[in-house]
Amino acid sequence: MQTRIDTASDIARFMSYTTVVQRGAGPYISTMSLLALLIYAGWTIALLLGIAALRVSISLTGQRAANGFAPAGDDVSPFSGRLCRAHANCYENLPVVAALILVAVCTDNGDVTDPAALVLVGARVGQSLVHLRSTSNRAVSVRFALFAVQLGIAGYWVLALGLRLL
Repeated sequence: MQTRIDTASDIARFMSYTTVVQRGAGPYISTMSLLALLIYAGWTIALLLGIAALRVSISLTGQRAANGFAPAGDDVSPFSGRLCRAHANCYENLPVVAALILVAVCTDNGDVTDPAALVLVGARVGQSLVHLRSTSNRAVSVRFALFAVQLGIAGYWVLALGLRLL
């Protein structure tokens, strides 16, 4: 079965399903998957702002030149290194999650991703928070478990969407 948008009614259905609509006190996103994607992107930006705030404060206090930071962040402190790695984990995985959610929503298969989308994002945020807190053996095990949850959900999405679209 090939999925195509080729009529005005298909386009109208697509637009009504994926756009932000007005209800009650304010706008909301019409699918949990798109909300999860928005939260994921917001979390990635929040981590980047954390890196920026740390580096700006160090630069403004004269401890280091603005162009004197290593990309990995380890040259500032162990926490700075963990913050940079947590951010990298997010931006490395965001394109895959975004692609899967967009395929689901654009092909009217949001019911595949909606039930677990917020679980995936919760696991991503949890993984980042554990990463920021510690690199102990236990923390690394917890981080891996949270990553495994994300990988399992994304793997299921690939299979479920593939079976529906092929």
